[in-house]
Amino acid sequence: MSKSKKALITGITGQDGSYLTELLLEKGYEVHGIIRKSSSFNTGRIDHLYNNPEILNKKLFLHYGDLVDASNLNRLLEKIQPDEIYNLAAQSHVKVSFELPDYTAQVDALGTLRLLDAIRETGVKTKYYQASTSELFGAAKESPQNENTPFYPRSPYGVAKLYAYWITVNYREAYGLFASNGILFNHESPRRSETFVTKKITSAAVRIVLGKQDKLLLGNLDAKRDWGYAKEYAEGMWRILQHSEPDDFVLSTGESHSVREFTEQAFTELGIKIGWRNPGKDEYGFVEEIDFNNEYLQKLGKSRLGVSEGQKLIEISPRYYRPTEVYNLLGDSSKAKILLNWEAGTKFNDLVKLMVKSDFKKFSKF
Repeated sequence: MSKSKKALITGITGQDGSYLTELLLEKGYEVHGIIRKSSSFNTGRIDHLYNNPEILNKKLFLHYGDLVDASNLNRLLEKIQPDEIYNLAAQSHVKVSFELPDYTAQVDALGTLRLLDAIRETGVKTKYYQASTSELFGAAKESPQNENTPFYPRSPYGVAKLYAYWITVNYREAYGLFASNGILFNHESPRRSETFVTKKITSAAVRIVLGKQDKLLLGNLDAKRDWGYAKEYAEGMWRILQHSEPDDFVLSTGESHSVREFTEQAFTELGIKIGWRNPGKDEYGFVEEIDFNNEYLQKLGKSRLGVSEGQKLIEISPRYYRPTEVYNLLGDSSKAKILLNWEAGTKFNDLVKLMVKSDFKKFSKF
């Protein structure tokens, strides 16, 4: 019987980490995760695994650690001897990176260096995956963006990730490490935090319809992103490390949609057609029409519906604007399709649908 592969995941408690952990366990891996020490547990996304006695400390092992602590990383690599390392840990909120630029650089940029150098120093034979981002492209001069598109990051987060990308390439070329970058365009799911705009929108839409929230505040409605399903992107990460050679890959859906479209689609799923008035900084969204034949509204009933026609639901708040904006990201993942046999199966409308469905189940009693 062959020995199980060992995988080490930083950022295991995040959206991507939780899906990747499930995938690797299904494939028979022994999974090790690094979690930061804090006064409260942050294992919510993996609690179904963490609380399973058949898995915890038998197939899944959690270790305290941090990307800002190089000596700790060295000790963990020597102890675990992983066959594969997935570096998903990051300060990953673009807007927050403007407020915490130094911390973002320490974790996202230098944290990657520390982990790569720990691989080099310990000599552990492993394959390394670096979670890169479409924010590298920023104000790209061409669309769609692929592996050859010049980078132009527009935030401290993007700049920190740019360093992480190139230091991964450098250690691959300088020391012969199997080190690959996954340049993932936006990928969302019901496990996304509400600090990210997609989950903020779907959660708010459901709460508004249920009468548990009055309105939704947003920033740039016309920023466009290539949004995919995080669970499928975790599969892509794994495939990148199964490729015969270390390389860099874009993962994307090949479709771009605006925050405005995402908002409209979320409310449409709930039977609410959104209209817009006062284009510009005072623009707002209102209930233009209600479809009482909608499956969610039929469950809810007219008497418990939290909105009415003409009601103002969406407002623009300057606090959600970034000092430098990224207006349109659209990925071309042809290389991944050809070399990895990977492509996004869940497109925009289906992604919004599954997120709304999850939030309705969470916030209602149905």
